[in-house]
Amino acid sequence: MDESDPRFHAARLVLQLRQAGVMDQRVTEALEKTAREPFVPRPFLDSAWENVELPIDCGQTLTRPVTVGAMLEALDLRRENTVLEIGTGSGYVAAVLSRLARRIYSIDRYRTLVDRARLALDQLGISRAELRLADGLLGWPEAAPFDRILLMGSVPELPVAIKAQVAVGGIVVAPVERGSERLVLRFDHQADGTFLETLVTKAPFAPLQPGVARHL
Repeated sequence: MDESDPRFHAARLVLQLRQAGVMDQRVTEALEKTAREPFVPRPFLDSAWENVELPIDCGQTLTRPVTVGAMLEALDLRRENTVLEIGTGSGYVAAVLSRLARRIYSIDRYRTLVDRARLALDQLGISRAELRLADGLLGWPEAAPFDRILLMGSVPELPVAIKAQVAVGGIVVAPVERGSERLVLRFDHQADGTFLETLVTKAPFAPLQPGVARHL
């Protein structure tokens, strides 16, 4: 297998995931089998499978796949789960999630990103993901409660609406601003309404912005 073979890049990604401590076989297989090319702007196609952030439209970025792997492993996904993703971006994470859960609801504040992500998902024949142009910090109330919620941008603390929309026993994974650091944390929703907090990893994330973008 040479470097021009797509299987080479997928196999290398799996190795990088394992080296980073991502051992959940369902997660590594989902990442291995999800083509990244449909989600990467044409000028960066040669780097589609590299473990780097890549720029996408609206000043946003495609998160490193190893970071995505760590976050998805922390979600502890089950096939029967419904998942809310806040920050659709390119649609890549929604595509991976669709291999791991029953139904994906994904929100972004940029119309351009929602439209292009929808095209990419359609190109791959993915029907488990429903996308919406909206303020992600308000969640998706009519589809709640969710078994799992994933934030793909940082917040100072979990938004009230997000706490209200995760089922008891559910899990939220989110980058949280703690001083100058961005800590990816797992929050387990306890029966008494509290959230048990666990550190997943450290990773840079842009802050989630409220509202819907007017011009993009």
